[in-house]
Amino acid sequence: MPNHPPTRERLRIFAKQMRHAPTDAEAAMWRLLRSRQLAHFKFRRQTPLEGYILDFVCFEKRLVVEIDGGQHASSARDAIRSDALTKLGFDIARYWNNDVLQQPQAVLEDILSRLTARRS
Repeated sequence: MPNHPPTRERLRIFAKQMRHAPTDAEAAMWRLLRSRQLAHFKFRRQTPLEGYILDFVCFEKRLVVEIDGGQHASSARDAIRSDALTKLGFDIARYWNNDVLQQPQAVLEDILSRLTARRS
């Protein structure tokens, strides 16, 4: 079977499935970002955009937050994705699962720093 790029509808369905089955780190991060809890910035989770599904995104500040496990270490696919999103004007912040679970305050401080440094 040929490897076709995902359609918007398939991405939307997959993103919805991912919202219902987050990793422990994604669930922990969502508890910290949801409902404008971080300095009143609005985040969306598992959001399809340009053929990708973003873990978390603040469209107001064009910041993408990705929570990564070991499978993402030195990933060429992630580098291509980051490049594509950067060309669209997004900043990409990547955090390891362990950091989110063990040092959530440090991760939040870094995210807030990135948000306040970016123009709308």
